[in-house]
Amino acid sequence: MASDIERLEIDANGFTFSARAAGPHDGRPLLLLHGFPETSWSWRVLLTQLGEAGYRAVAPDQRGYSPDARPTAISDYATPHLVDDVLAIADTMEMATFDLVGHDWGGMVSWVTAARHSDRVRSLCVVSTPHPEALRGALVGDDPDQVERSGYMEMFRRPDEPERLLLGEDGSGSGLRTLFESSGLDPTMADEYVAVLTEPGAMTAALNWYRAMRASDVDGLPPIVVPTLYVWSTGDPALGRVAAEATAEYVAGSYRFEVLDGVSHWVPEQAPDELGRLLLDHLAST
Repeated sequence: MASDIERLEIDANGFTFSARAAGPHDGRPLLLLHGFPETSWSWRVLLTQLGEAGYRAVAPDQRGYSPDARPTAISDYATPHLVDDVLAIADTMEMATFDLVGHDWGGMVSWVTAARHSDRVRSLCVVSTPHPEALRGALVGDDPDQVERSGYMEMFRRPDEPERLLLGEDGSGSGLRTLFESSGLDPTMADEYVAVLTEPGAMTAALNWYRAMRASDVDGLPPIVVPTLYVWSTGDPALGRVAAEATAEYVAGSYRFEVLDGVSHWVPEQAPDELGRLLLDHLAST
């Protein structure tokens, strides 16, 4: 059946990425990029919906989350490398062009990929994460609310301390479970993520996305010209309305902004049916 979820191993950019996929192999190709601290499992409901609709949807476990794509240097997690992974995965999957969907950190990578490689991206859907310039504007401008919301980022960039907090004294991921629960994710949904991020080196690799981020990596982004859907939720504790609404300033192509009331940051897990409806409508319009 088109809705059956497959497990894949994708050789790309010098690594092997584990992935989940659904849909006919000759269907219109999509890539779905997960966030922190999630895995491709976050997309399982949408993969089924997309597969049943005839799309070929592939959700990789990104750099640091796949056991065989887990380099040790912080610099290996700089945004340009993450974008290169997306293009290399698409090349391996013979996706000359593809629709791109991203949540959280996957959303940030999606914005940059679509901006710098519009020849490869057919359409864009970003969930939660505002355009990087909109977020930067909120952080350095007059939005103290966003500054407060983003305080965790500097903590995540510190050496060793966030690993101790998130993994807990026994390495079981107790702090990670607390993070999920306090930000709105049902505890029963966290098991898959905790299992992956308590693997040796996985938590450090995931945190290295924060440690490697540099403002210069997103300097000079051209406007987004591909058809774009941006979905933001009012219950997101990390990303506020100012940057969300400012995102429209950086999209030159057709643009649709949708707000999910009362939904937490974990939109793919908490509101997959509503997100799927919006995404399928967006794809059909492009």
